[in-house]
Amino acid sequence: MRINKYIALASDLSRRGADAAIEQGRVLVNGQLPDAGQSIVSSDTVTLDKRALTPAVKTTIMFNKPVSYVCSRNGQGSQTIFDLLSPDYWHLQTVGRLDKYSSGLLLLTNDGDLANELTHPSREKQKVYQVVLKEPLQPLHRQMIQDHGILLDDGASKFELSRRKDGDDRDWQVTMHEGRNRQIRRTFQSLGYEVLSLHRTSFGAYTLGDLKTGELTIL
Repeated sequence: MRINKYIALASDLSRRGADAAIEQGRVLVNGQLPDAGQSIVSSDTVTLDKRALTPAVKTTIMFNKPVSYVCSRNGQGSQTIFDLLSPDYWHLQTVGRLDKYSSGLLLLTNDGDLANELTHPSREKQKVYQVVLKEPLQPLHRQMIQDHGILLDDGASKFELSRRKDGDDRDWQVTMHEGRNRQIRRTFQSLGYEVLSLHRTSFGAYTLGDLKTGELTIL
């Protein structure tokens, strides 16, 4: 394992911060100053500011986020998901986010490689949502979204739509491979529709299944 990754797993530093600490001489490997790209093996002793480091065990959880909770640690007056989670999981980072008024599948992890695999645009991980609109979606607007996309401030937004109930043009399943900020809500709002509820049911290989609101499972 490269030394900057080892330090990042065992401390509150990012990999870039670990590189800076190495350059500053704050890191020793077996009592010696290491090279920036050095590999660490299990028999090595690594210290940061004279404190021995042990990488944290990789932990990933799937959480069914309720409505009205934000994903950031600083809620700025709002309740956060960390108010609902045991302190044992407060060190985990969210993999992507759901906005305050959205619910459903949320992954949290300290595994940087997994987070990158799930969120990097080149991976195009599929996400599925249940969306309820206040007004029925017109056939033309459905076709516009699916065929060419709707132009938003940050580019065209395109995703697949299928009815969740026969004859109900307000209740839709959205399937997409992007994850821009509030993309689904902004897409419908740009066409004049109000989103009453938005609930994520799957993200890549992970599916919410029977997990109840506010509950979590360790993956």
